[in-house]
Amino acid sequence: MKKIYLVLASVLVVCLSFVGPAKHFYLSFRNADELRNFLNRKTSGYPLISAHRGGPMAGFPENAIETFENATTYQPVIIEFDVALSKDSALVIMHDDKLDRTSTGTGLIGNYTYAELQKFRLKDDNGKETSFKIPTLDQVLTWGKNKVLFTIDLKKGVPYAKIIASVRKTKSESNVIIITYNANQAAEVHRLAPDLMISASARGIADIERLNQMGVPNDRIVAFVGTSAPDKAVYEYLHSKGITCILGTMGNLDKSAIANPNQKVYEKLVANGADILSSDELAFAGKQLDNYRAEKKLKFANLTIK
Repeated sequence: MKKIYLVLASVLVVCLSFVGPAKHFYLSFRNADELRNFLNRKTSGYPLISAHRGGPMAGFPENAIETFENATTYQPVIIEFDVALSKDSALVIMHDDKLDRTSTGTGLIGNYTYAELQKFRLKDDNGKETSFKIPTLDQVLTWGKNKVLFTIDLKKGVPYAKIIASVRKTKSESNVIIITYNANQAAEVHRLAPDLMISASARGIADIERLNQMGVPNDRIVAFVGTSAPDKAVYEYLHSKGITCILGTMGNLDKSAIANPNQKVYEKLVANGADILSSDELAFAGKQLDNYRAEKKLKFANLTIK
């Protein structure tokens, strides 16, 4: 019996020796113009997943660089993440106002300096402590070069000017989209950085006309169409303006897709017109998008596998 165990152990070691490192699906745009051309639908459509808060899963907490890297082993991804301010005005990556849910810290994030925040560790969605620390915006942007696209969400009190300064510092114009929630915010971002792409809430003609009146041109807009699927006519109008559309599936649409795995919910959403799905179900949604891309024989010049 002992010999059998030794043989099995040897076989296992041999098998593991042939298992290489995980493949990563990286997105890379040579410059801001190339990114704009893709988002302005000047190239053939290639639907993408936006990993909400970076694609957290067991062992990988939200808003962590390690989680972002893990997400790239599943899909070529857009990473959505959140930026908050520390006590000493450092731009740190955190969704909640308080540290309690996602880290070993307690209380308001704004009560701690960046150095103090580095004493804490991030927790995954199951509350399990990891070895990962709270990153800064500069660290995230530096990591993401030639790997992912980013949509940057600002928490209350974070100035757009500070975000844009970090984008300039890290030369991240070719892989960044800044999230806004109303026309005034979109106009502010465009005034501060007229070359950058902006995610703006837009569900139809009136919203686009309002953005245009505020000075935001269509070739700088990525339309967030909400968290429930709009009529196909909405997509057709936005596409006629050259505007890429993001549909938020986090919430009811993700739940429906999980509860009805045979209905190909995500495939139907992109077939109806969504260009990007912002999802909490990176792995599951990604498999359906893989099927959709294969059936449509879609290729993407800006994708590399390493």
